[in-house]
Amino acid sequence: MFSAKIYKERRQRLRTQVSSGLILLLGNDESPMNYLDNPYPFRQDSSFLYFFGLSYPGLVGVIDVEEGRDIILGTDLTVEDIVWMGKQPSLEENCARAGVKETLDMAEIKNLLTEARLKKRPIHFLPSYRCEHILKLSDWLEMPQEKVEKSASIELIMAVVDQRQCKTPEETEEIGKAVNISADMHLKAMRMARPGITEAQIAAAVHQVALAAGGQISFPIIATVNGQILHNHSYDNVLKSGQMFLLDAGAETAMGYAGDLSSTMPVDKHFTPRQKEIYQICLNAHEAAIAALKPGIPFKDIHLLACRVIAQGLKDLGFMKGDVEEAVAAGAHALFFPCGTGHMMGLDVHDMENLGETYVGYCGKEKSTQFGLKSLRLARKLEPGFVITIEPGIYFIPELINMWKAEGKFTQFINYDKVETYKDFGGLRNEEDFLITEDGYRLLGKPIPKTIEDVEAMKA
Repeated sequence: MFSAKIYKERRQRLRTQVSSGLILLLGNDESPMNYLDNPYPFRQDSSFLYFFGLSYPGLVGVIDVEEGRDIILGTDLTVEDIVWMGKQPSLEENCARAGVKETLDMAEIKNLLTEARLKKRPIHFLPSYRCEHILKLSDWLEMPQEKVEKSASIELIMAVVDQRQCKTPEETEEIGKAVNISADMHLKAMRMARPGITEAQIAAAVHQVALAAGGQISFPIIATVNGQILHNHSYDNVLKSGQMFLLDAGAETAMGYAGDLSSTMPVDKHFTPRQKEIYQICLNAHEAAIAALKPGIPFKDIHLLACRVIAQGLKDLGFMKGDVEEAVAAGAHALFFPCGTGHMMGLDVHDMENLGETYVGYCGKEKSTQFGLKSLRLARKLEPGFVITIEPGIYFIPELINMWKAEGKFTQFINYDKVETYKDFGGLRNEEDFLITEDGYRLLGKPIPKTIEDVEAMKA
């Protein structure tokens, strides 16, 4: 945890940004895998973690806007709990670490909220991403479940986004720790990838790096020879000569801050000539996007810049044709790059995504519905303190190629005869994490190999 002073200041700032009433921040419960006493690894709700810092289950935080009270509701462990879990600090002792003096037993939550409702006081809560939160809110607020999902407080969402989006030096340092561990995960994979080893063996070794550093993984590891599948969590393949291997993996520190890196490497000691050509185009887009980072520039412009570099490179190789600007504006490049160039990160690897991309990445403006562009999570102007990823990619997705070709889509921009010869290519991307500074950007964590020469040197 950070100091109690930091959490108190965060809650006080939130109190000034919400007009009136109670702010209700639900912590997470344990979630059973297959029976009650066999839960998934616990992960605290990120907004609760941000404002209260306590990372254990069964807590609810209440911030009273007018009365200036901070309350945590929970339940102290019984002797039977201690038999299984060992001696634990009391609820009061834990809350003191977060600068909270007032605690209540969880059984009091409905009375507390009912009293506020009788006084016509607003009760603000965030969108729910767990079913048990919806059920609890429905019970506590005597509200139909379907209404709970529509009643999240926009005022609170905007206030939380405003606070969490710009990282403090303490947060940036913690994210840097996560990125350094993430880098070690990728270096491990680069040393292991070779013909005959399995995706599962690499995924296991990468996960071990995160665990050994005292944290966890920040999202399920993507470790695959099928890089064209954007979120591929299968580890069924044996690496073969002539393939490329893509790793997208990040560590999460014990405090919950995330790293997120991607790397692509040849299974052999060297890339093949055609792999080098596509890899270099993608790396050119990556470097162009990085060079353009600065406060005040819309991230959508960064994304479209990466798209144009990719389209021009593919045109030079004969995959695309026609005017590059027109092709990107129409979305023809999305055959090869159907996702976004990056996203915000912090306590969530896709930071605050549960609060809504419209608010987090678009300042309340509507997203595009165009294929490819609609997957861009961040479009707003960059500000000092933002932590973002840069991760353009090039993907040859046979199913998408077949569909677009059959529909005769973008034939003025796409040379399908050439594309057909690369349907077995797969996909690739590199990804790094950056802090936006007052005058530009700073790479977070230690760099990992990304040029063709540096990646191949790891295979020597």
